[in-house]
Amino acid sequence: MLVGVMLLWFLLTALSLLYVVMDIRSTPASPVLKWGFVLLTAYTGPLGAFLYVLGCREPLPGLHERYVATRWRQVLGSTMHCVAGDGLGILAGAVLARLFHLPKAADIMLEYALGFGFGWTVFQSLFMRGMAGGSYLRALSSTFLPELLSMNCLMAGMVPVMTLAMKSVPASHNPSGPEFWFIMSMALLVGFITAYPMNWWLVSRHMKHGMMTVRPLQRSIESGVHKSLQDDHSTREGTEGAQRAGKPPMDSDINSLSAGVLTWITILSFLIFGLGLFIAVILGGF
Repeated sequence: MLVGVMLLWFLLTALSLLYVVMDIRSTPASPVLKWGFVLLTAYTGPLGAFLYVLGCREPLPGLHERYVATRWRQVLGSTMHCVAGDGLGILAGAVLARLFHLPKAADIMLEYALGFGFGWTVFQSLFMRGMAGGSYLRALSSTFLPELLSMNCLMAGMVPVMTLAMKSVPASHNPSGPEFWFIMSMALLVGFITAYPMNWWLVSRHMKHGMMTVRPLQRSIESGVHKSLQDDHSTREGTEGAQRAGKPPMDSDINSLSAGVLTWITILSFLIFGLGLFIAVILGGF
């Protein structure tokens, strides 16, 4: 039965990925978010395509700004960005761990290190350095804590799923087999869900960006809505507002929070991660 489920899943994933790749080119979203939705769809198949249509695809010309302004869509963009970037590092770590036959604890550490490292230094800081006035070092500084909090919650959902599923399906330990990729896909899907609440907290405090609308200048003028909506939402503050201020909007929001709040939310994120590890140890026996 598992073979049939995997076959259907991979078929739907291929069709979903083809649709998103073709359709997202006309969506007036930030390029990094476009790549993020492509990667998310590759990870989560039809669910990724569904989230793209429901959360980012422009319903009518000139309405993208209003469409993505709702909080849950902003959080969707933030969580998707996290899972897309971190997921590449996590998958690379999982493949390397199995190629070198690393013990499970070392496997998790490698996946965490590569996932956080790639998500933080590339997907968050490098691709979004425009929000830091073009400074890569400033982007690294301002995105470190938000990425850490989100990564902890992502791994909290992934680790139990990977451990339990791979224990039940021995063939899934081989990266050359479809079982491995199916289980990693399910783990990333669960990780997306567990990271969503933390990203809601981060977006609500402007510590992470959400969806961003990017239009050619002429189209912005013709639509008559882009600039008027650019300044009244955290998403637009992230792109043009950061460039006008010369610093990432996240800096001021992080600084406005007390050290105690940041300390406790960081501790909470590690406790959530620890809970995921505990479940994996107790039920998965790694």
